[in-house]
Amino acid sequence: MRTTYMAKTHEINRRWYIIDAAGRSLGRVATEVARLLRGKHKPEFTPHLDTGDHVVVINAGQAVLTGRKLEQKFYYRHSGYPGGLKKVDYATLMDKKPEHAMYLAVSGMLPHNKLGRAMLKKLRVYKDSQHSNQAQNPQPWGGKVSDVQMEGGPAS
Repeated sequence: MRTTYMAKTHEINRRWYIIDAAGRSLGRVATEVARLLRGKHKPEFTPHLDTGDHVVVINAGQAVLTGRKLEQKFYYRHSGYPGGLKKVDYATLMDKKPEHAMYLAVSGMLPHNKLGRAMLKKLRVYKDSQHSNQAQNPQPWGGKVSDVQMEGGPAS
């Protein structure tokens, strides 16, 4: 009888990837980042564990929004007080804090629980191409599953 492989926490091998968002759609980049953070690109993916990798997103300020989203899409937040709803259009958000726009897009695609918050801690977003994660030697993500080597996964 075959059993489903479930990864153990000590078997998880984390890698560092870098993604360039320049000229690419914000949502398309966010889906790739969420997939990497979740670990769904790995054969040893386990839903109840954080099997994902670290991701560095550069040039978030050069990511694009298609259509008329810059004028029509809003970021809402509430202060907790009556009448405390604040809204900012994405044109302003992308101009002042493009890292936050990318962070919000990715966080909406991850589980909204303790596991999702742990996954978000492995995300680093930078406005331009300068980043402080050179020591981790992040590899450029090509988007191919064949780039991932099976290390410590199930025996075939």
